[in-house]
Amino acid sequence: MTIEIFVPFWGDPALLYATVASVQAQSDPDWRLIVIDDCYPDASVAAHFAGVEDARITYTRNAKNLGITENYREAIRRASTEHIVILGCDDLMHPNYLEVVRRAFTLVPDADVVQPGVQVIDGHGTLVLPLADRVKQRVLAPRGRDGVAVLRGERMATSLIRGDWLYWPSLAFRTATLKRIDFRDGLPIIQDLALLMDIAFDGGTLAYAPTLAFSYRRHHESASQRTLLNGQRFRDERAYYRDAALLAKAKGWRRTYRTARMRLMSRLHGVAELPGVLRRGTVAGLQSTLAHIFAP
Repeated sequence: MTIEIFVPFWGDPALLYATVASVQAQSDPDWRLIVIDDCYPDASVAAHFAGVEDARITYTRNAKNLGITENYREAIRRASTEHIVILGCDDLMHPNYLEVVRRAFTLVPDADVVQPGVQVIDGHGTLVLPLADRVKQRVLAPRGRDGVAVLRGERMATSLIRGDWLYWPSLAFRTATLKRIDFRDGLPIIQDLALLMDIAFDGGTLAYAPTLAFSYRRHHESASQRTLLNGQRFRDERAYYRDAALLAKAKGWRRTYRTARMRLMSRLHGVAELPGVLRRGTVAGLQSTLAHIFAP
C-alpha cells in the first residue's frame, strides 16, 4: 500500500532537493511525496519542482506562513493513506527506508509509530555522534526480539519520559492516530515528545526496527540549540514533565509517574549543556539550566 511522505519546507533549497532525491532513490517505489512550502522567500523552489518529471511528487505552497506546528497539521489534514511520514526538509532516507518501516508495520500490525535505525550527520553531511545521540542510541533505545522492539502503553510512556530517544523526522505513523491525537499548543521545541507521550497515554504502540535506514541532520545552530541558550527549552521541558507526571498518576502508571518526577536523564542533559550555556547563553538561559538541574 502506498505511503505518503510529507515534507514541510522552510530552509535551504539545496538540502530540500537532496531530501527529495533520497525519496526518489527508494528501493520500494510505492510512495507519494508532498512538499508543503511554508512561504519560503525563494521563487526558485517552485520553479525547480515545476521541472520535476515524477508524477509521484507534488509541490504546494501555503497561502500564508503557518509556522512549524501548523504546517505539520496541514500535512496531517492532507494525508489520505494508512501510513505517513513527516520528513524533515534537510534529512535523508536511505534506499531501504520504506522496506524497513513496511516490515515493522507487518510484524506489528497495531503499531501507531515505527522508528527505524538512524545515523546522525552534520550540516555538511559528515557522520557525527554527539553525546546526546550516543546516549539515545546506546543507553535509552530498547532491545527487542526478531530485530523489532515493541513498546505499548505504560512501557512506551516510561521509556520516552526517561529520555526521548526517537528522531521525529524519521518516524512513520499510522495516519488515523495522528488525525485523532493532535499536537499540543505552546510546546514548539518538544511538541514531538508531547505528541508521542499522548499516543502512549492513549494506549498506543511503538515499534523500533533498528536496521539503519535514515540520516538525521543535526545543525550546530538549530532552533533547538538556540532555545537551550535562552532558557526556553528547559522551561518547556520542566512544565511538560510536570504535566506528564500528573497524567501518569491519574492513570495509575506508577513507573511512568516516578520517572517523570525524577527526570534523571533530562537533568543530566542540563548538566551536559551547562558549559555551553555558560559560554554563549543568556542570563535567563543560565538560570533556566540551573533550575532544570536542581529544582524538584
